[in-house]
Amino acid sequence: MEYALAYIATAVAGYLLGSIPFAVIIASCCRVDILKAGSGNPGATNVKRTCGKIPGNLCFVLDAAKGFAAASFPVWAGYFGLKMADTQILEFVGLAAAILGHSFSIFLKFRGGKGVSVTIGGLLFVMLYPILIGLAIWVAVFYASRYVSLASLAMAVSLPVSSWFIFGNSLPFYMALAIAAVIFYRHRSNISRLIKGTENRF
Repeated sequence: MEYALAYIATAVAGYLLGSIPFAVIIASCCRVDILKAGSGNPGATNVKRTCGKIPGNLCFVLDAAKGFAAASFPVWAGYFGLKMADTQILEFVGLAAAILGHSFSIFLKFRGGKGVSVTIGGLLFVMLYPILIGLAIWVAVFYASRYVSLASLAMAVSLPVSSWFIFGNSLPFYMALAIAAVIFYRHRSNISRLIKGTENRF
């Protein structure tokens, strides 16, 4: 029962952390309705496009922090007496819940961002080397193409590939595979525009 509570608490905490709409909050401080401005996506890229570099970067850092906090929840919750079962599994549960919360925020009537920033923050805690490889690929693809979406998709592809070589046939690999699938799903409109040649460059 105590271990079941740990899973429930981790999932709920992760979802609520992920649901915090930092893009909406930051954009509103700039007197911008991020849900209507630009692409309408409540994420760091759209904040940067519509509000400027500093607000956009702040949004990225705060969204990444949501993922990091959600993934690390089982560790620091243990200090407060919550009994943990398998900490590694719970870390992935927290991260998955945060990505879900960011993508389908309860505070935005289940709308949300693409989940890339949250994923990066969470993976910096649970899968450091795959995400560092992924970030290097993101930077290379972005500066070669100036497409944020294409860079994010390239990073997504790299995650399960690098995880397979680093961790083998294990939980991190399957988590990376699931994350890549979610990123591709959330970018389906971007993929369509990339194919048509109508995607906006940054």
